Amino acid sequence: MCRRVVPTSSGNTSNLFHHLKQFHPIEYSESQNMRHHKGLSQPVSEISPRPTSPSPAVSKEKPMQQTRIAAFMPHDKKFKRYKDVTKAVTNFLAKDTMPFSTVENVGFRKIMSVIDPRYELPGRKYFSRPAIPTLYGEVRERVQEQLKSGSYFATTADLWSSRTLEPYLSLTVHFIDQDWKLVSLCLQTVYFPEDHTGEAIAAGLTDALASWGLSEERQVCITTDSGTNIIKAAELNRWTRLQCFGHRLNSAIEKVHQDKRVDRAVGVCKKVVAAFSYSWKKKLDLAAAQEEYHLPQHKLISETPTRWGSRQQMVRRVLEQKRAITEVLSKDKKTRSLVPTWQDVDVLESIDAALSPLLEFTDALSGESYVSVSFLKPVMHLFNTSILKEAEDDTDLTRTIKTTVMGYLNEKYDDPATDDLLDMACLVDPRFKLQYTQEEKREYIKEKAVLEMLKGERALVVREEESREEAMGDASAAVTPAKKTKRSLASFFSNRSTSTNTEGLSVQQAVERELSNYLLSPDADNDSNPLDWWKVSHKNFPRVSQLAKHYLCIQATSSPSERVFSTGGNIVTCKRASLKPDNVDQLVFLARNF
Repeated sequence: MCRRVVPTSSGNTSNLFHHLKQFHPIEYSESQNMRHHKGLSQPVSEISPRPTSPSPAVSKEKPMQQTRIAAFMPHDKKFKRYKDVTKAVTNFLAKDTMPFSTVENVGFRKIMSVIDPRYELPGRKYFSRPAIPTLYGEVRERVQEQLKSGSYFATTADLWSSRTLEPYLSLTVHFIDQDWKLVSLCLQTVYFPEDHTGEAIAAGLTDALASWGLSEERQVCITTDSGTNIIKAAELNRWTRLQCFGHRLNSAIEKVHQDKRVDRAVGVCKKVVAAFSYSWKKKLDLAAAQEEYHLPQHKLISETPTRWGSRQQMVRRVLEQKRAITEVLSKDKKTRSLVPTWQDVDVLESIDAALSPLLEFTDALSGESYVSVSFLKPVMHLFNTSILKEAEDDTDLTRTIKTTVMGYLNEKYDDPATDDLLDMACLVDPRFKLQYTQEEKREYIKEKAVLEMLKGERALVVREEESREEAMGDASAAVTPAKKTKRSLASFFSNRSTSTNTEGLSVQQAVERELSNYLLSPDADNDSNPLDWWKVSHKNFPRVSQLAKHYLCIQATSSPSERVFSTGGNIVTCKRASLKPDNVDQLVFLARNF
């Protein structure tokens, strides 16, 4: 507790209990309760003085009192219990993005004292300096080991500004490990004060990969938004780039809002939502009107400018609650002008009919824990043939919206390099294969796949030769030669299934046959995970499986980088505006990877 030395002349504990009673009343009360439960109801001061030659009963009482005293002594900092609790608090601060000042809050210290009264919680400086950097080093080593398990990787990158207007460059990496799991990691959130030119971003991304020991040759693709500077950076580095589907869809819908009818109706929606957002009385009236008209007890949704989906949700909610909204706004003379007209309602219904089905696709393609890139071709096909196809009962405005959105997306995804990339991703997805590839392009995609597998085969041979040379060097250094073991009869029949089918064939012929057998195999179920299928079937198609690891790790959107922004926003808050960039990088890294 206070670690003050309490003097004693006769060896009893009276002075110690008087000290507890005066300076530590809570601990004193607990000690009295313990003594009461042990049958020692008399206070220490009333106990008879200790005899010169202690009796056996007194000699037994002394270790019991020492045990009770030890129960209130703080843990030694070298003990395992102290280290475990301190590490748990460090993990809590890092994972839950809590401020370092949390450990000095009265409520948190009270919780810790109840959990373990003997634990002395260190101050904020301990956690900000040695604890968090040490944890960062441990997690970084673990991440570096994880990166070694991926043959190929894809990345996403973006720039953002913190609450203090400090610019950061975030980089995430995605790969398929040996267990056929899609791994997503945040590598860094580095302070980027240079001008955001394409050259500066290209150098920053190259340095980021080099700092993690990642070879650019292993990078398959980088997914980014439509910023001209980051597009130029990918071109300067000669990296394959995939445009973010979410940003492209958002740009397509922004073109729709250039229509004056749409712009006016959405503006009315914003004013209606604002009228209810800043008036608690109107919120109560809205709840009463909802109950009167038997409408769902839903709140109105405000728009987030950077997310088109929030605007669409706002429109849908206003249409859902239009009777209650009209009832409340009509009662107040100041807000009667905000009541949507029938023309506004018609426009909003046309917008909702055209764009509402797109919400679910945006959310589904933004995930990073499952394969998403191979869905782009099927989604575009579904848009063209069903969702955004003009229907007979569509209004003129709905048809215009569908045509505008679909025309923009087809134009942007008509790029030959992007189309080839998406065709290859579909090819190695056992659910789709060549189903969504144009008939005249199928032979070309097969030839491209064969060439890439041959290239991978040659790279594998080179790596095996290098490994063999290293093994021979180690063997030559050994003094005692290895004892020759006699092969068993069963060893002659191991792995015969793969070699029999390609016996007598050249490497190219073997690759072509393997690809043909893969394409002839039954398709996986549309609801299944393609990585689970490959985990079972990779031994049957070893070369095609490597091609699957090459393409299926690509992200369809740059949402992983945007999630890093959100994490950074939860860390650099108003109360933590003085965090140094290095600390921000470490805290974001731990929150995303720990």
